Amino acid sequence: MNWQADWGLRVRMFVTMFLLFALYIVFAGVLTAYLDAGLVVVALLFGGFSLVQYYFSDTLTLKSMGAKTVSADEYPQLHASIERLSQQADLPKPKVTVVDSNVPNAFATGRNQANAAVCVTTGLMRMLERDELDGVLAHELSHVKNRDMMVMTIASFLSTIAFMIVRWGAFFGGGHGRGGREGGGGGIIVAILVSLVVWIISYLLIRALSRYREFAADRGAAAITGNPSALASALLKISGQMDKVPKADLREEAEMNAFFIIPIKSGIVGRLFSTHPSTERRVEQLRELEREMQSF
Repeated sequence: MNWQADWGLRVRMFVTMFLLFALYIVFAGVLTAYLDAGLVVVALLFGGFSLVQYYFSDTLTLKSMGAKTVSADEYPQLHASIERLSQQADLPKPKVTVVDSNVPNAFATGRNQANAAVCVTTGLMRMLERDELDGVLAHELSHVKNRDMMVMTIASFLSTIAFMIVRWGAFFGGGHGRGGREGGGGGIIVAILVSLVVWIISYLLIRALSRYREFAADRGAAAITGNPSALASALLKISGQMDKVPKADLREEAEMNAFFIIPIKSGIVGRLFSTHPSTERRVEQLRELEREMQSF
């Protein structure tokens, strides 16, 4: 199976970013109108946050997970697998990091292909066979090749800002609306309500995009390894093991759901608004890919 550009993913990314950009314009307009914040102030606010998030999201992600960059001497097989798979995917070798955790999972981060990192947990390496681990690593490299981390970081920026305004709306109470001191409180309320709507819409758009990118990364992993069944087997093992992980470990890592190869389930709401499609649907797609490969 040869790597092919996923136009479905590209179209979804474009549509999502266009809709989020439209929200961004409306959002900035509301802040300008109701919080007496000039366009320059709003631009600086959004621009500053976006630059910090874009350039430092990978570092913050790895630190928040307690990930450690490891050498080839420490993990020779892991390094060898990632180097081989990177060559097959026509990618520069990413930074190799490991998290000492019993939670069997993996993720990729980084703003572009030249500044990417792939992270696996010690629990994952203990659980999987070599070909299964290769499937998981190839899945993460597919995210890197599709530039998913950059797109999701940029897409989540607006949602993050909106959520901050909803949560800390009182922070903006120092200014007064254009209607004077009496209108200032009403302006703040309007801005917070609009922020809430923006956050909800962007939240749903990002999760829809996130679920599709997982399917695309699974297809990419099959193209890189030529072995869809190995990734399917790994997904089933990881999914089954997740239910056995202590709740304390799950709470510590729940915020990283969008980056993991298998999301941490957090009740009914967590499943309804999951960043990932169900394991069953992903395995079904991989088995279909296996049948297509065998027919050639």
